[in-house]
Amino acid sequence: MGGEADFSQVPDLTSSVMRTAFQQRATDERKWYLVDATDQRLGRMAAGIAHHLRGKHRPDYSPHLDTGDFVVVINAGKVQVTGNKLAAKLYHRHSGYPGGIHSLTLEQLLQRQPTRVISEAVRGMLPKNPLGRAMYRKLKVYAGAEHPHQAQQPEPLEL
Repeated sequence: MGGEADFSQVPDLTSSVMRTAFQQRATDERKWYLVDATDQRLGRMAAGIAHHLRGKHRPDYSPHLDTGDFVVVINAGKVQVTGNKLAAKLYHRHSGYPGGIHSLTLEQLLQRQPTRVISEAVRGMLPKNPLGRAMYRKLKVYAGAEHPHQAQQPEPLEL
């Protein structure tokens, strides 16, 4: 009973260790997608756009790389919201000076800068780091139906 332990039956675990393969760099095969915001819900649409900007729809997705695609959004002024958000939701910006805060309701912002509504919604769903800022630069938002990205032949994206 007080003898030596027999380790001859213990399997060698060093040869069977599983390794996770990580992609080393992002591929340059980026697609262009076109989203028509007419009569779409703001939050649901922004979540789908952020999903594609991050690249989570691709099989080669890696959280530490920018593998996402370009997204072009048209008709930003025709987006829909539910409930009382047009009057109750506020957008704030600050000039940096004392008393320099400026607030606009969603309704006012849709009339003045309809592209900013979608841009801010998507930006809030992306990572808050340099990688998230690189993903955000692939978002192109336009108030009307015209956009200058016809040469990239964007595919329609249903969200």
